[in-house]
Amino acid sequence: MTAVIQTDKLTKFYGIHRGIVDVDLEINSGEVFGFLGPNGAGKTTMIRILLDLIRPTSGHSRVFGIESSADPVAIHRRIGYLPGEFSLYDRLTGGQTIEYFANLRGGVDRAYQASLIERFDLDPSRRFKEYSKGNKQKVGLVAALQNKPELLLLDEPTSGLDPLVQQTFFAVLREAVAGGGTVFLSSHILSEAEKACDRVAIIRDGRIVRVDRVDALRDLAHHQVELRFAGPVPAAEFEMLPGVSDVVATDHTLRLRVSGPITPVVRAAAKFELLDFVSREPSLEETFLAEYSEPAGSGPASR
Repeated sequence: MTAVIQTDKLTKFYGIHRGIVDVDLEINSGEVFGFLGPNGAGKTTMIRILLDLIRPTSGHSRVFGIESSADPVAIHRRIGYLPGEFSLYDRLTGGQTIEYFANLRGGVDRAYQASLIERFDLDPSRRFKEYSKGNKQKVGLVAALQNKPELLLLDEPTSGLDPLVQQTFFAVLREAVAGGGTVFLSSHILSEAEKACDRVAIIRDGRIVRVDRVDALRDLAHHQVELRFAGPVPAAEFEMLPGVSDVVATDHTLRLRVSGPITPVVRAAAKFELLDFVSREPSLEETFLAEYSEPAGSGPASR
């Protein structure tokens, strides 16, 4: 496979503050690659270096085989980019903003542009300053996608999007890859990566701690479960169940962590008078605290 992105010992410090440290990655053509980590892990720093918006302290990064700092214009012609936080021209409408970026590209496929606006359910007639967070995100997505780029660099792309629009977004990504594109997507939501990505890298405190196929990361996923009963329940009934850990009993309530199937917990709870059952998937940040709790940092957290 052809490598679209390559990094070699890529490191960035902001003075004494850590950005990323010794990042080695290779992203191949035609894959959706997830770059996962809690807030402050270094995800945005990585993307900005690839775009030559900032320069690394040491190491190298190549996009399409081109050193990022050697010819960023040649790279920018072939990519679509959505920053994690952006502010555009408040007095322009969403449609005018999208058109502005289309003209910077030298023109785009108008039919495809219109289809994106329709599929993301965006009203292009409203001024940018009047949009909600989610609608601003839609404008950014259309602007990034409309030129059918060879590479999409997306920083927290689903932020502010409602679930239905998120499903549309994932469908558009799959179409982009089917058409020969490659996607580099940063996120702090593990379930999002499971839906969209082929492979993922996990970054913590600026360092890569794991690179794997997304299905191999399911062992990280777990649920925090809270059970409330009508009377006392022996915690030992649950501590011996497969995949159950961190059992805490308080009055008539049990809190526990479940990795893998939750069926054994449901069956055990059914033996007692159960008043309430709450289960939630933790954020990636909470997962990291559980899975990578040993000190790994090399300075204060950055972006």
